[in-house]
Amino acid sequence: MENFFKKVNCSQSSSSNVNINRSCLITDLDLGSLKVYSKERRPIFDYDPRIRDEVRKYYIEKGSCQPILKPYPSSEIGGIIRQFVSSWFKGSHSTWLKYSVEEDAAYCLCCYLFKNEFVHEITGDFYASKGFRGWNKALERFCLHVSKVNSVHHKCYNKMLDLSNHRQSIQVVLDKHSQKEKNEYRIHLKASIDVARLLLYHGLPFRGHDESETSTNQVYFLGFLQWHGDKHPNVGKVILEKAPQNDTLTCPMIQKDIVNACAKETLKVIIEDLNGDYFGILVDESKDISHEEQMALVLRYVDKNGEVVERFIGLVHVSDTSACSLKKEIYSLLFDHSLSPSKIRGQGYYGASNMKGEINGLKTLIMKDSPSAYYIHCFAHQLQLTLVAIAKKYLKVEDFFYHVTNVLNVVGGSFKRRNLLRHHQAGSLKQLLESSEAHIGQGLHQERGMSLLFPGKSNRKCLDVCYSHHLRVEIFCVVIDVQLQEFNDRFDVVSSDLLLGMGSLNPVNSFSNFDKDRIMTLAKCYPNEFDDGKLRDLSYQLDTFIIHMRGGNSKFSNLQGIRDLAKPLVEANLMETYSLVYLLVKLSLILPVATATVERTFSSMKHIKNEV
Repeated sequence: MENFFKKVNCSQSSSSNVNINRSCLITDLDLGSLKVYSKERRPIFDYDPRIRDEVRKYYIEKGSCQPILKPYPSSEIGGIIRQFVSSWFKGSHSTWLKYSVEEDAAYCLCCYLFKNEFVHEITGDFYASKGFRGWNKALERFCLHVSKVNSVHHKCYNKMLDLSNHRQSIQVVLDKHSQKEKNEYRIHLKASIDVARLLLYHGLPFRGHDESETSTNQVYFLGFLQWHGDKHPNVGKVILEKAPQNDTLTCPMIQKDIVNACAKETLKVIIEDLNGDYFGILVDESKDISHEEQMALVLRYVDKNGEVVERFIGLVHVSDTSACSLKKEIYSLLFDHSLSPSKIRGQGYYGASNMKGEINGLKTLIMKDSPSAYYIHCFAHQLQLTLVAIAKKYLKVEDFFYHVTNVLNVVGGSFKRRNLLRHHQAGSLKQLLESSEAHIGQGLHQERGMSLLFPGKSNRKCLDVCYSHHLRVEIFCVVIDVQLQEFNDRFDVVSSDLLLGMGSLNPVNSFSNFDKDRIMTLAKCYPNEFDDGKLRDLSYQLDTFIIHMRGGNSKFSNLQGIRDLAKPLVEANLMETYSLVYLLVKLSLILPVATATVERTFSSMKHIKNEV
């Protein structure tokens, strides 16, 4: 069979059997060399989806194999010699029943061609791949296979009829139209696509509750389409009421098709921009308005211009939020876009136990497949957890937030109380200014107002220990120490090495934090990218790199962070000169330190799926 089929190279290793199966699809074949009636025929799902219809058409043109033999091969079934009967080819079974002489088995032509499209429906494989040989109950089993009108067999048979009817093909229908009609249709379709792209770009709704012709508020799609036609007469002549009533391209189904096409094209551009390079993943899951668990996936990578970009890839429903289920859905999304999990070099989650667990957490499962896919707990979430932990440990901080919360709840809950407080405060301040008990100046009244929160502090001691000293020394410095200790407890050694190495590459103040040892430690965290030889080369490149960067080049003199370093290196064409340094900068930028982008996905989802 290798003489007839050309397979995609499968020698490269893959982290998933799914990826291997997809890469081994038959993508090129010589239809004339196929042995249609041979037992060596391949299942339809072995062919690439782009050529399956051509293979099916070839089988349909050849027709069912219905040889008339005298006699047919016989076999003993239940103590009686049984064999295939040629009269079975006649009647209702004539259009689909075929017989293989080599295998002495009966098959169903339409099920062999189309059954793979109904994999979720219950049916046997005997008539599609294994073959039927129970000649003692043949007629009974044939009728059972055909079954009712909604059976899998009938669905496959109807698909075979549709494919064999060339008069219904899209190409035939298009050829019937005149060139003028084709041009008008293109203008019409382009107008609908332009309006849909505009609405998608600004995140606006397409439809409203009343889109009839008499409605004064047809919302955005129909409204913008009408406006587009009014501004461009050549468009106005072929859209809405001027278009064929069976081809207005305005129904919700058409709008969804256009949106899906835009989504596919957008994802195609993102994948091409990534170009098989390393990337990080940001994952979050949350319940929507229907209380269904949804998982969002965002890719973080450095593009060819040296800019860090985060791109939304997809939103999928997950019935189970366990680490294994989330990993399966993530890998499925990546495989759908021909992305390999082995290219993951960073993970960003919000820190739930199913995400960051050291034994069976999502980050641990992914690191088993890609050891350099380091996990960084979202900094914003860590800061929140740290503040909560401090509030619980330090009583004065907890007391402060308790008073602030009560004030906000009591005053902020009513506009009348807000106005009353403002008038009372203005009157009190006016009296204090008139009696010279208060003076105009920055920060004076804030210090006086703090006496409300700390009634134990006497005004008589303000000369010895003022409130600013109390807040700065007795509270602020102590809280900062507790915060630093809490942060240190939340970072392991690997995370600390990663962050310290990133900080050493920071170009602020002419690379004032540059530390070669920490950078080399950072590079050792990526053994697949930096072996012993490349580590030596990196050491030499770093020596030259820091001299070059501090040499007075204006492009590198006013950089504000490591994020600003990659782009000037690309613009100055230094990414090849300092290839290993640039790779390390890129790997550092891929590490996600915040999950704001993926969390915004759920904020946007509320506009798409709401209670209405």
